[in-house]
Amino acid sequence: MPSIKPVSDLRNYTEVLRDIKVGNPVFLTKNGRGKYVLLDMEDYEKTDACLKLLAELAKGRKAGEEQGWETIENVEAVLDV
Repeated sequence: MPSIKPVSDLRNYTEVLRDIKVGNPVFLTKNGRGKYVLLDMEDYEKTDACLKLLAELAKGRKAGEEQGWETIENVEAVLDV
């Protein structure tokens, strides 16, 4: 179950930080609307790595569409498979 707290709970931030666990971020609200997310460092690093991977895949797809795609035979020949 997600942990949702008002941002005013940060006055007692040690209690808020205690609720943050891997796979269990704490969502902070301001005026009843979602505003911030507190993540465990491991979750942050995974999310950051996924975003970087998606950006690289998008670059590769764009390059393939603009410059043409390699055939599987050419790729296997370069890799000596």
